Amino acid sequence: MSTGRVRTKKKTPPVDHSPDHLPLRSSGRQVRRKAAEAAEDDEDTSEKKYRKCEKAGCTATCPVCFASAAERCAKNGYTSRWYHLSCGEHFCNECFDHYYRSHKDGYEKYTAWKRIWTSNGKSEPSPKAFMADQQLPYWVQCTKPVCGKWRQLTKEIQLTWQIAKTYRCGMKLNNSTKVEGPDHCSMPEDLRVAEVSDHWWYSMLILPPLLKDSVAAPLLSAYYPDCVGMSPSCTSTHRLVGESNAIKMEHLKTPPTIAGMNKYFQPFYQPNECGKALCVRPDVMELDELYEFPEYSRDPTMYLALRNLILALWYTNCKEALTPQKCTHHIIVRGLVRIRCVRETERILHFMTRKGLINTGVLSVNPDQPLLPKDYHNKSVIVVGAGPAGLAAARQLQNFGIKLGIKMHKIGEKCDLIQEGGRITDPTIDKRMDFHFNSILDVVADWRKDKNQHQDIPLGDKIQEIYKVFIQESGIQFSDLEEKVLQFHVSNLEYACGSNLHEVSARSWDHNEFFAQFAGDHALLNSGYSTIIEKMAEGLDIRLKVPVRSIDYTGEEAQVTATDGTLWKAQKVLVAVPLTILQKGAILFNPALSERKMKAINSLGAGVIEKIALQFPYRFWDSKIQGADYFGHVPPSSSKRGLFSVFYDMDPQRKCSVLMSVVTGDAVATMKNLDDKQVLQQCMIVLRELFKEQEVPDPVKYFVTRWNKDPWIQMAYSFVKTGGSGEAYDILAEDIQGKIFFAGEATNRHFPQTVTGAYLSGVREASKIAAS
Repeated sequence: MSTGRVRTKKKTPPVDHSPDHLPLRSSGRQVRRKAAEAAEDDEDTSEKKYRKCEKAGCTATCPVCFASAAERCAKNGYTSRWYHLSCGEHFCNECFDHYYRSHKDGYEKYTAWKRIWTSNGKSEPSPKAFMADQQLPYWVQCTKPVCGKWRQLTKEIQLTWQIAKTYRCGMKLNNSTKVEGPDHCSMPEDLRVAEVSDHWWYSMLILPPLLKDSVAAPLLSAYYPDCVGMSPSCTSTHRLVGESNAIKMEHLKTPPTIAGMNKYFQPFYQPNECGKALCVRPDVMELDELYEFPEYSRDPTMYLALRNLILALWYTNCKEALTPQKCTHHIIVRGLVRIRCVRETERILHFMTRKGLINTGVLSVNPDQPLLPKDYHNKSVIVVGAGPAGLAAARQLQNFGIKLGIKMHKIGEKCDLIQEGGRITDPTIDKRMDFHFNSILDVVADWRKDKNQHQDIPLGDKIQEIYKVFIQESGIQFSDLEEKVLQFHVSNLEYACGSNLHEVSARSWDHNEFFAQFAGDHALLNSGYSTIIEKMAEGLDIRLKVPVRSIDYTGEEAQVTATDGTLWKAQKVLVAVPLTILQKGAILFNPALSERKMKAINSLGAGVIEKIALQFPYRFWDSKIQGADYFGHVPPSSSKRGLFSVFYDMDPQRKCSVLMSVVTGDAVATMKNLDDKQVLQQCMIVLRELFKEQEVPDPVKYFVTRWNKDPWIQMAYSFVKTGGSGEAYDILAEDIQGKIFFAGEATNRHFPQTVTGAYLSGVREASKIAAS
C-alpha cells in the first residue's frame, strides 16, 4: 500500500562559536513558526495513510478511488487530493494525473474522448466529466422479485438494457448465467445505496447524469445531447457535423422518428420550430413541471433526461400502458446516480400520466394494476355527460384507479370546385378568390389590434365593409363566377365557426390561433370516430337515458339528482355537457353558478351545422374528381350559400361508395323545416347538377343529423359571439371549490370546436381531479 513520501528530519548543523556565527535574536513569531515546522516534521508516518475528501459536506471519511487506473493509484490510502463526484464516489490525484498529464499512459484515451465530447456536446469536457462518463462503474438491480438489491458491476463491464432487464445477483455477464454456489442474493447490499435516496445526496452530486444510448436520441438529433440529458460520447447522439446548411435544413424538414413510432407522432419541438400542439421542449422544463419538481429548477438535466426517455418510450408503443419497470432498464448511466434515476423515474412517470402526456387514450388497464399509486385512489367521481369529453375523463380516471388499433387516411389537398351545370372551376380563379378573401381577413386582424370588447362588431359586417371599400378604391370588378367562388369561401368560414358570420365576433373569431396548434397532415379515421368512442366506453359504468336535473354541492359530498329522482353522492362531479345545456339551465346548481361563470357561458355562441351521409351502389364521382378526397360546390347565389357546400369521400379505400356533405350558416335554418326525405331530395338535386354529364344513381342508404333538435346536444360546437372573448373558455373551465369540474370543447380555449379539444379537456380535468 502506498502511503506517500514522508519527509525526513532535518539534520542539526554543528554549532559554530566563532564571532561570525554567534546566535541572532529571533522574534516570537519566528520561534512559533519554527516550532510548528518541527512539529510537522515529527509527525508519525502512520497518520498520513489516508486523507478526507475536501468537498464540504461530503460524508466519506475514508474515500476509495473507483478508477484504479494509475500504477500508483491510492486505492483507499493516501493521496494529495481526492476528487469528489458524489458522496461515495471519488478518484485519487494519481489517477487524475494518469489521464490529464500528457506524458502519462491514459492521456491519449482522455484526449480522444475529449475530441468526441467537444464535437457533439456543449458542456466543458473536464477530467471529472471524463471520469463520470467513462470510468465510473455501473450499478444494476437484481430482477429477482424477492431481492431487488443493487450491485456494483466491475469496471470492464458495459451495461446494456438487456443486462439491466435480466440481471440476477451473482450472474456471470459474459454468458448470462448464474454462478453456482451460495445464494448471492443473501449478500448484504452496499451501504452507499441507502444514502442515494436522501435529498442531500443529490445536492452533493458534482455532475448531472447524462444517459447513454437513450431511446429518445433519434428524436433529438438536432439538439446538443448534454442539453437534453444525454451523453455526447455515444454514437447514437453524434450530431451532423460539417454538413452544409442546405443539407441540415433538409434533415429538419423530415420529422425524426424511431422504430415502432407512428409517423404522425411528434412529441418534441425541433430547434427554431413554430408552436405545435402537444409537443414539449426537450431542453426546457415547463411551468407545471417546475412547480411539481422544484428541486430541478437550478439544473434540470436529470429531469429532462428521464422525461424525454419516458416520452420516447411511450410513443414507440402507445397501445400498452407504460410502467416504471418498462422504463428502468433503458436508463443507462454510470455511477450511483443510476439508482437515483431509477427511483425518480416512478415519480416523473406518475406525474406525466396524471398530466395526460402518456398512458392516455383507449388503453385497457387491469383494474388491479392502476396507473397511479394508492394515494390517488381515495376519491369518488360522478361524470355528467358521455360525449368525448366525459368518456375521456372517465376512462382516464378509471385507469388511474379512481372509482368511477385505429387506422388513418391522409387527406389530400386537392379540392375541385364544381359549378352547377357540371363545369369544374379553373383552379386559378379559386386561388385568386381565396387570396382576396384571406386578404380581407388580414385587414380584420389589423383592425382589431387596438380594439376592446366594447368596440367589437360582427365579423360578417366587417367583411362586407372591407369588401366594399376594396371594390371602391381598387376599381376591380369581379366576374359573376368569381363572386360565387368568394361565397364558397365565406361558407367555408361559416363551417369553421358553426354559425352565420353576422353572429361571430370580428375581434375574437380565431382567438385559438394565438396558441400552438396541431401540425402535420390532415387525416381521416377510416372507421369513424365511433371506433374511439366505443373503445373509451368499454368497461365504464354508464347510465343512459338518465338526465341529470340538479347538482347540489353545499355539503362535504356533492349530490347529483336525476329527473326520475335517483340520487348519487360523490366527492367530485365532472360536468361534461354541451354548452347549450348550461345556457338553458337544464341542470340546476346549488349554490347557483357565479355571475362571472354565467356571463362567460352566455358570451359564447352555440354553433350549429348539420350533415348528410349517402351510400350509393357505385362510385359515380371517381372519374370526375380523379382520386381527390373531397370536392366543393360553388353556390349559385348567396342565398344558397352553405347548402351542401363540400362533399367528402368517406371511404378512401374505395371499398364502399359513401359521400358526406355539410349544411352551414343560414342554410341550417332552411334544413330545419324539412324532413329527412326532403333534405335528401335537395342534396340529390345538387349532386345531379354537379355531375350533370352523367347518371347519378339514387342512394341505397342515407342518414341526416339533427343535432339542433337533439335534447341532449342542441348544437355542434361553440364560437365567440360579438362582444365576447376567448377568455370565456378559460372561465368556463374553472372548477368550483375543488368539487365541481367542467369539460367539453367549450372549455378548451386552445382547441375549441373540435372532438380533439373535447377529448383533451376530459384528460385535463381527470388530471386536475386526481391531483385535488
